[in-house]
Amino acid sequence: MKVRIRLMTGIKTGVFFLILADLFLTAAAYHQTSGNSQGEETALDRKVRQFLDSHRYSWRDMNVSEGDGRILYDLVIKHGYRRALEIGTSTGHSAIWIAWALSKTGGRLITVEIDEGRYRQALDNFKAAGLEKFVEARLGDAHQIVPALPGPFDFVFCDADKDWYKNYLEAVLPKLEPGGCFAAHNVGQGRGSRWLQPGIREFLDYAYSRPELETVIETSSRAGISLSFKKK
Repeated sequence: MKVRIRLMTGIKTGVFFLILADLFLTAAAYHQTSGNSQGEETALDRKVRQFLDSHRYSWRDMNVSEGDGRILYDLVIKHGYRRALEIGTSTGHSAIWIAWALSKTGGRLITVEIDEGRYRQALDNFKAAGLEKFVEARLGDAHQIVPALPGPFDFVFCDADKDWYKNYLEAVLPKLEPGGCFAAHNVGQGRGSRWLQPGIREFLDYAYSRPELETVIETSSRAGISLSFKKK
């Protein structure tokens, strides 16, 4: 009986180590695949990181937080977006995160800003970050520019005048590709929020009402980012 118990224990121990080895190999393979999909860190990656690190506490003028920038970066990478539009550049923090991701997917960003001072500062920031060739910055009124853009787009980030969000979505929705995303900043935690900036509730009601859109709120963002994905 004692011999049998020892034998069974030995078998179980052997199986355990086989399972453990298999899990280790699977994890290693996954890590290698992930590394290949993202690629090794490039000189551009190092330059962008250095720029963002050196400017971490200097973003003003209605720029997004670092956390929200990472959300935008991850969205572009995850879905492989390549034709992006940003409505409201400010001085370029969000555009840098988006353009950095697009540099990996082979895409390009059009970004629109109405204020000349912020626009020119953004241009300097794009160049300093090494991302200028991935960004087409336009100076002007997005009320006129956005409806006139031919598209198509697969990613749109809206962070401009909140009472015009609904109009921006209406303008780009026909140009948004299936599987594409319209992301909007400063929406709080959605329609149930106690306080929303003027225009946000109307925008969210419209987004949720569109049958071709699936809208969710990215709750990891303190400011709140709505994500409206166009159904395939």
